[in-house]
Amino acid sequence: MRLINFIRQRCQLGRPAARALIVAGRVRVDQRVQCDGGYRVTPYNLISLDDDCLQQGTPLYLMMHKPAGVVSATEHPHHPTVIDRLPAEYRPGLHLAGRLDLTTTGLLLLTNDGLWSKRLSRPEHKVAKVYRVTTALPITDDYVRQFEEGIYFAYEGITTAPAQLQLIDPFNARLTLFEGRYHQVKRMFGFFDNPVVALHRERIGELVLDPVLAPGQYRPLSEAEIALFPVTP
Repeated sequence: MRLINFIRQRCQLGRPAARALIVAGRVRVDQRVQCDGGYRVTPYNLISLDDDCLQQGTPLYLMMHKPAGVVSATEHPHHPTVIDRLPAEYRPGLHLAGRLDLTTTGLLLLTNDGLWSKRLSRPEHKVAKVYRVTTALPITDDYVRQFEEGIYFAYEGITTAPAQLQLIDPFNARLTLFEGRYHQVKRMFGFFDNPVVALHRERIGELVLDPVLAPGQYRPLSEAEIALFPVTP
């Protein structure tokens, strides 16, 4: 439904009066002023007029198996995005609770609940992210010790937090991180001049990627899965 029609119905106004409210900046969608009467809204959006809530909105929580070649963004000028994979009624107000690089695959979470997504992304909560990593060169025990000690990133002038590396075979490992810096996994293996050829996120906290989901598919989270990341006041 277009915003102007929503305002007309909810406030029992004619089109000119509804348009005047919107153009005046008095209407907010998901806590942002929305001056476009043609903007599409759904039952998932929080909509208010001045200080009055017209629609509380329905929280939406989705799990996606992100494929390679798709950008973790709401829009992009050159590549398809994860939002493009969703039906139109889900898209307004939806954002990503954490991102994956263009070539990285695996578990991605999307929601319109900002407090819930912050619970996942803030470093102080130390939510574990688990990846399966495939490299071009063999991985040795030296990597395990170095990842546990941390690796210095000169560009930011920081040392990574201790990370857990479990060897699967000479070219594959399972990596657990508690932070999410720019291209962090590839840069950590880059410390050993070992290119990462495949990267797949298997788990966030206790939430595991549903094995039924093929790349590009998604499903709503269950109540039990949402509750794995409780929001506290």
